Amino acid sequence: MLQFYFLSILLNLVTGLVLFCEKDQVKDDFLGGDFTFAEDKEAEVGASNPILGFMESKNFKLVLGVLSVLVGLLKLLSVVQNDVPVIGDLFPAVAGLMGGFCVLLQFYMETNSIDYAPNGLLQSIFVENRRTIGICCLVVATLHFVFPKVLFL
Repeated sequence: MLQFYFLSILLNLVTGLVLFCEKDQVKDDFLGGDFTFAEDKEAEVGASNPILGFMESKNFKLVLGVLSVLVGLLKLLSVVQNDVPVIGDLFPAVAGLMGGFCVLLQFYMETNSIDYAPNGLLQSIFVENRRTIGICCLVVATLHFVFPKVLFL
């Protein structure tokens, strides 16, 4: 179905942007990691750039994560006309599942009142490498849009 094709592209792009442009990642990369924003500085950053402020909201991350995982699952099951079932859209589906899981895990870690540290496998794949997963989501979404009939894309 073409609806899932376009939803997959859109959600992979937005998920990739959220994972790649996270505030703490930008802070760690460009400011050395030791710098902390004061409360008034965080308000100024969100006010000066409403798009990033909107993308950092917890409700947006929850909805984006749930939709990305759901569309990733449905992308495995739905077939565009004259396409190979399951493997025809394998990379966009896997990118959506992994990106959505990263966003949902990040949402859970931010909203949990108990200090939650994921086990070693989750930590190494979905927390430490979430920026790499974001880049992969962006690349897969772009390739999926440019080359719609290529196998695996």
